[in-house]
Amino acid sequence: MDEVELGDHVCWRMDPATAFAADARAYVADGALYGDKLVVVGPGGAASGVPRDAVYPASVILDFPGPADADLVLAAVRREARTAAREGFRSVRVLAERMPATAADAAEELLAQELKLDEFASESGAIVVCAFRPSLWDAPTLERVACVHPHEMGTRAERPAFRMFNTGADRWSVDGVIDSECAAAFNAAVRAAVRHTPKVRLRFDTLEMIDAAGMHALVDAARHLPDRRIIVEGANDTVRLCWDLAGYATPGVPVVMAA
Repeated sequence: MDEVELGDHVCWRMDPATAFAADARAYVADGALYGDKLVVVGPGGAASGVPRDAVYPASVILDFPGPADADLVLAAVRREARTAAREGFRSVRVLAERMPATAADAAEELLAQELKLDEFASESGAIVVCAFRPSLWDAPTLERVACVHPHEMGTRAERPAFRMFNTGADRWSVDGVIDSECAAAFNAAVRAAVRHTPKVRLRFDTLEMIDAAGMHALVDAARHLPDRRIIVEGANDTVRLCWDLAGYATPGVPVVMAA
């Protein structure tokens, strides 16, 4: 975790062969060295594998009895960040071990929470590390989770085809390639983004390509909930032309390619 910096939101795909507690202690030690306040999020008395007696004094452990919704987690983390600022800490560094939930909307709720954590890290300068044990998660869910983290570490098969990360309030930048292979993941990420807000802006400046499946996924995500609107900015001429030819540049489509 030596390369983790202020404002980073990191997906830590844990190596089953490594000792999680030891790595977590190193992250904790770096927090003490740089003057950060540690916020550990997770269920149980030893959240994220870090025993209470191993956490340095400038720390808070947020125990949730079960899967908590995005608003509850973010409210708690933001509260600790405000307290840390008043107490004179450089920043907060959040460590959260993610655990699967069985609710019908659990996957979408997880993505919504990760997007909100990314927004929090971006606007506050906090460090947020989300740890995932691959043995507990199915591969498609892990791939979708990786796509909404600007940074990653640990073991994984390959880099996500695209990434979606925060660039301001209800603003997200998308890079990489969105095609039929990752259209479902893109749809899930955008649906999570519009879940708690009626309008979002997507920046396509660094998007290399989006095919017909990706465009359909974008429109479907906007239509998933009523009264949602997506503004796409920075799309290149090719993307804009394909959008027009596909018949999406009409008033009835809740996605607008801004000039």
